[in-house]
Amino acid sequence: MKVVFEHLTKKFPGRGRKARGEVIAVNDFSFEIPDGKLIGLLGPSGCGKSTTLNLLCGLLKPTSGRIFFGEDDVTELPAEKRGVGMVFQNYALYPHLTVRQNIIFPLQNLKGADRLSKAQMAQKAYEAAKLVQIEELMDRKPSELSGGQQQRVAIARALVKMPRVLLMDEPLSNLDARLRLQTREEIRRIQRETKITTIFVTHDQEEAMSISDMIVVMKDGVIQQIGKPQEVYDDPVNLFVAKFLGTPPINVFDGEIREGWLYIGADAVLPAKGVSDQQVFVGIRPEGFIPKEQGALACRLRGVEVMGRDISVVSAHEACENSAVRSIISAENRIDMEAEKIRFDLKPGKVFVFEKETGKRLCFSAE
Repeated sequence: MKVVFEHLTKKFPGRGRKARGEVIAVNDFSFEIPDGKLIGLLGPSGCGKSTTLNLLCGLLKPTSGRIFFGEDDVTELPAEKRGVGMVFQNYALYPHLTVRQNIIFPLQNLKGADRLSKAQMAQKAYEAAKLVQIEELMDRKPSELSGGQQQRVAIARALVKMPRVLLMDEPLSNLDARLRLQTREEIRRIQRETKITTIFVTHDQEEAMSISDMIVVMKDGVIQQIGKPQEVYDDPVNLFVAKFLGTPPINVFDGEIREGWLYIGADAVLPAKGVSDQQVFVGIRPEGFIPKEQGALACRLRGVEVMGRDISVVSAHEACENSAVRSIISAENRIDMEAEKIRFDLKPGKVFVFEKETGKRLCFSAE
């Protein structure tokens, strides 16, 4: 099911003495989700992700704008008639019901021509449980399940009606690290098998990048960038997107474009053709550093963290806004731990330059 947002805006009245004006939670949101894709809505807390989801499922009414499922305008349609399945951070399972009864529950509310017999409901519940691999747990109560198993029950309950659109709001937040990894792999598998258009809301950029066909990065209710996860990582449109994506985060320096060169402190680190002389922010991905004795950028060496396949070199530079400069390099490199300084050459494709005032990315040529 294709989903289209047309200039969607949601305003809330201000509360308290300091916030008398309206609060714009979603601001002129326009985006088309292709049929059968998994889209990650990504951004910090308060950026409008969950509000967008609530507008989509009908729990909130937009201040302006339209929502379409395929060719159908569902903007004014009640939530129960939209054919949407939802999975929340809170599993919201009925504790007194078994897994089977929890999954069947949405089917019991169907009316008219959609109403099913008990046998049909049982069969659909079993199929949904099998899809999420909990069919052997059907007679257990939620209290007898692990967190990951409870989340699978919640997913099965959302899928049992085969919704037109599946919405997931921070569904992995309550799971430990290992279960998060396992469950997100399961969500990706289930989405590919069912081909249900899915919107996955999270503030965890690693989570969104690992399972999404496309990601939508939001800030203050406004879309910052839309694209395939790797493309957005490799080609951020502004400083916010560059800083929000990546683990470890991007290293940000105060820099300057002067006479066709990019300077960090006193070091001319790269040619910068096509950009006028100005003060800039310079973002360097951790994997963008090449240790070299006569390298262009000099940093104070603080330590080395061995990560197995890679090494994380921790250094410092007076122009860096981060407390430490983190460089991820191959473990084959040998770092002199007694040295006070370490020098790097930089990979041009991993270096981004941004306007000081707006944070907008500036394109330059390092050739």
